[in-house]
Amino acid sequence: MKIILKEDVINLGYKDDVVEVKNGYARNYLIPTGKAIMASPSALKVLAENLRQRAHKIAKIKGDAEAVAETMKGIELTISAKTDNRGTIYGSVGSNQIADELAKLGHEVDRKIIKVENVKALGNYIATVQLHKEVAVEIPFKVISENAPKQEAAPVEEAAPVVEEAPAVEEAPAAE
Repeated sequence: MKIILKEDVINLGYKDDVVEVKNGYARNYLIPTGKAIMASPSALKVLAENLRQRAHKIAKIKGDAEAVAETMKGIELTISAKTDNRGTIYGSVGSNQIADELAKLGHEVDRKIIKVENVKALGNYIATVQLHKEVAVEIPFKVISENAPKQEAAPVEEAAPVVEEAPAVEEAPAAE
């Protein structure tokens, strides 16, 4: 069944897209919840006219997404995960952890628009952030072990002077 989406639906399409879905999904979920309407010939004509009139708004939204994409280019994340002594990750690293790391850098991104493969081992990976249907940013990230010694701590230890105290000498009781 062909339908016209009235809002963005994750893993299906974006607002005003004409998509083909199974009849039950459209009749039992998308249409009753107001997320879509049937793609009749008259509805398609109305959609075409609305898109023509809103072309400048759509271009602005795409431009905003491209601006956000430019600010996110060049970002490389380092995510620490709990591991055992052999380096095997407990659980996995997913879009939640990537969204949290991006938030720490000042980029508020919904975890639902982050696409990442199943990460269950230490190493380098790439996540894709789909900001707009035509704008996506690839963000490389590295998964490291929380148990690994921190490399930043070494210079700090060298810079701090080590002060050793002389062992205390016990005095013998004075003979009277």
